[in-house]
Amino acid sequence: MNSETLLARTPAHHTTAPGPSAPTNPPPSHTGAVADRDEAEEFLRQFHAEHTDQPIPLNQRLAEIHAAIDTTGTYTHTPDELTYGARVAWRNSSRCIGRLYWNSLRVLDRRQATTPEQIHQHLCEHLRQATNGGRIRPVISVFAPDTPHRPAPRVWNDQLIRYAGYRRDDGTILGDPAYVDFTDLVQRLGWQAPEGPFDVLPLVIDTPGDKPQLFDIPRELVLEVPLTHPEHPQIDELGLRWHAVPAISNMRLRIGGLDYPLAPFNGWYMGTEIGARNLVDEDRYNLLPVIADRLGLDTSSETTLWRDRALVELNIAVLHSFHTAGVKISDHHTESRHFLTHLAKEEARGRSVPADWSWIVPPVSGGITPVFHRYYEEADQRPNFYLDDTARALGRGRCPYPH
Repeated sequence: MNSETLLARTPAHHTTAPGPSAPTNPPPSHTGAVADRDEAEEFLRQFHAEHTDQPIPLNQRLAEIHAAIDTTGTYTHTPDELTYGARVAWRNSSRCIGRLYWNSLRVLDRRQATTPEQIHQHLCEHLRQATNGGRIRPVISVFAPDTPHRPAPRVWNDQLIRYAGYRRDDGTILGDPAYVDFTDLVQRLGWQAPEGPFDVLPLVIDTPGDKPQLFDIPRELVLEVPLTHPEHPQIDELGLRWHAVPAISNMRLRIGGLDYPLAPFNGWYMGTEIGARNLVDEDRYNLLPVIADRLGLDTSSETTLWRDRALVELNIAVLHSFHTAGVKISDHHTESRHFLTHLAKEEARGRSVPADWSWIVPPVSGGITPVFHRYYEEADQRPNFYLDDTARALGRGRCPYPH
């Protein structure tokens, strides 16, 4: 049986938790509204408190910002403010376990890009720098913010790299079922779909005053890892693979009362994101029954724990494959220890660390990781990343334009 047949499946009715997300009560988007003066001032005071060597004194900079907001309804972050704000947004992201590395985030200032072609070029450069030959680097590309005079550009994709999903005449789905509607949308916009199980979707770039435009990601920029198992070659025969860079592209970066709806960012994968969610969730590739069948497991009863055994073997395959290919990935035990290191460092600096327990605890063997056995403070600290209803709708393939 070939991999396309194995990966074509009937859609599940079960709905799992969403992918990378944001605080549940985000501040409203500032499209068409003035920048928030109080939030701008709070941010600037925080920035100067952590960076005391700024060439412009705090009071002078606050006066500049107040005057700009009074005159134009908005203001412009300096490159240093933008870099700091983007890094602290990661530091404040309560659902991310990998925040130990927040200060290493590479910030690419793309605010001058206005055309879809320029934006596409910068997104490609983002992937190039992030991929780094397999030595994945945390990168964020920050494009123009929303202002009272001009809305910001957007990318409809929820990640820069996602796989298509195709409805077949017999009711099954080939590829990633989570992206069937988005695949339908881009096909209506003119995408010529290859119709395989791991087809990289095109980017939909939406700029003010223009219709959304499709752009393919050059094949050489999508590093993928074929998945093999060190002990079970029957898993190798499935022809599974996954891409190396998880670049989230539909979350709104909010810094100092300004919103940047297009600010794609990435770290590197923790293995469970692939082996316990993307390839396993019932509304994604739903591979546990396939893996269990390949391993000859007894699936007649839940008491055989066949799901657990298949899950562990699939996660072994993910980590083994990335390491063999020389592509950076982390396991959930290591990242759990690193998160507690991050907590200790931040607390030593007098800073609180907001964390959502349900997202910090890994989806595999949570009870034997150190992050399981403690409580965390939940708070909406800014700068931060947020997910809006508009972004959710676009990512699900709901086109706001008539067609």
